Amino acid sequence: MIFNRIRLRNYRLMNKLIITYLLITVIPVSLIGYIGYNQYTKSIEEQVGEYIPRVLDQANERINDHINELRELPDLLYNSDQVIEILRKDAYQNNSSLLRDKFLVNSYLTNTYINGGNSDILGVFILSKNRLFAASRLPYTGFESIALPFGQDLDLKGKQQIIFPNQITLKFKNNPPYILLLQQITDTENRMKLGTILIAVDLTFVKNIVNNLETVNKADITLMDTNGQIVYDTNPNYIGKTNVDLNHYPKINGSFKTTREKENKLISISRIGPNQWILTHSVLLKNLTERTDLVRKATIIAFLGVILISTVISIILAWSVSRPINRLTKLMKQVEKGNFNVDLPINGNDEVGVLAKSFNSMVQEINSLIKQNFQIKLQQKEAELYALQSQINPHFMYNTLETVGMAVEEGEDDVVVEMVSRLGRMLRFSISNKEKMVSIDQEVQHIKDYLTIQKFRFEDRIEFSIHEEIDSKEHYTPKFILQPIVENAIKHGLDEEQDFKIDIFISRVGNISTKNEEVIFRVIDNGPGISEKVVAYLKSYLESDPMARRDSQFGLINVHGRLIMMFGEGYGLQINSEIKKGTEIIISIPLLSQDDLRKVEGDWESEQ
Repeated sequence: MIFNRIRLRNYRLMNKLIITYLLITVIPVSLIGYIGYNQYTKSIEEQVGEYIPRVLDQANERINDHINELRELPDLLYNSDQVIEILRKDAYQNNSSLLRDKFLVNSYLTNTYINGGNSDILGVFILSKNRLFAASRLPYTGFESIALPFGQDLDLKGKQQIIFPNQITLKFKNNPPYILLLQQITDTENRMKLGTILIAVDLTFVKNIVNNLETVNKADITLMDTNGQIVYDTNPNYIGKTNVDLNHYPKINGSFKTTREKENKLISISRIGPNQWILTHSVLLKNLTERTDLVRKATIIAFLGVILISTVISIILAWSVSRPINRLTKLMKQVEKGNFNVDLPINGNDEVGVLAKSFNSMVQEINSLIKQNFQIKLQQKEAELYALQSQINPHFMYNTLETVGMAVEEGEDDVVVEMVSRLGRMLRFSISNKEKMVSIDQEVQHIKDYLTIQKFRFEDRIEFSIHEEIDSKEHYTPKFILQPIVENAIKHGLDEEQDFKIDIFISRVGNISTKNEEVIFRVIDNGPGISEKVVAYLKSYLESDPMARRDSQFGLINVHGRLIMMFGEGYGLQINSEIKKGTEIIISIPLLSQDDLRKVEGDWESEQ
């Protein structure tokens, strides 16, 4: 007990409140609701287990009565002496006599069975001495499967036989469920066999009788004989098959639980009548519990009500205890926004007091390191840039050399000379100059070399133009700001369906907000464009804090970040694009002459 008290005392305040809350409210209410719900569910199962067998007995009695009526149907044949006389005939002198007899018997079958008011009969067939007489309510196919095994020589010994659809190929239009009732036709005068009558009985009457049982609780209804052969089932595919589980069923009427395919079921059984046909009602236990929704909802509402009341009380109590923590949270949010001139009063030496001391020390440390950290980030970016300069994209180098090799093989000496010359100039530009800034003219020459090589590589599928509206030799730009933009445009804009065109405009403009002049680079391509969603994402990313980015690849984002860190907010990249209309990248930097460049570089060195 003492050990438990010590452990509880060491818990955080929030943990203590949660434990108390669970012990007082959630656990007792949950147990009460769980036990009550289970008891109610068990009561429902017991009621259904007693009620369904009684209903099944009633349904089974109706089914037996109806089947007994159907068993008398073959005897209607003996009401016609003319039909019996025709069935006694063994041979015909001509075909016309046979056709006349078929017409007479078929007409009798139609009038007596099909039009006689019994809608359960789908068709009647008589096989007698190689003759077929038939009347059907619906078109049918596949009767040949019946003619041989169930012909006139079938010795039924006066008994009736039931044939299921899965044993034969006889099919009626719309594929209604049915059974075939067979009975031997015997001459009443001499007890000789005259043939076999086959009556197709629609099982819809069974569905009508058990319809209410099927719809309630989504139950499965099955009617089978004493051997387990299924006469009717909610699923027509089971008709004619054998229920292998019948031997495990109780021998008396009632209900029992079983598990099939990892699902619990309640099965009710009824055996009634001389046929002793078995009618079963099978329902998933989870479907029975659907009827307990009202109790479940009431339990949940009560549970939520108790939780709500307890939560309100807990909030009031926690608020009075957590006010110092809330003050700390507000100050931390101010620090997140960049305000480091905050100080949290220290009251006491408890957890909040220790946290306040640590917070104040942390803010002071961050405030002293922020500028140093910024410079480190800038130097890291510059180091990455120099690394890029010293190792031009290996893929670009490989592709360029491969193109040169192909030109050599084809004897294009002029192309080889120009490509090697431009590639050499690019390499010298990237490794010889260690300054951050170069003249715009040098940057333009570098991008011309790059685009010319790409044009050779893609067999003139790339067109480009560069328009300069500025004295490019007298003004300066950060090194390597155009190549990542152009390289990205070719990578995403060049496809096999159309030629790719890229235009670069360089101009000198005045900036109203900064009251200084700027240099604007506009890189425009005719590629497939960028969707609004992606453009919005890129713009939001460009507008985010450059210090928070963790990109290692040199592309739009890194160029933008470099320009902001070098010249401040207001400079950098802008993106405009539409699907199927191309993309425009706008780069803005301050207008820098030779004198301006010295001053800017002096400021950078003093900050370092």
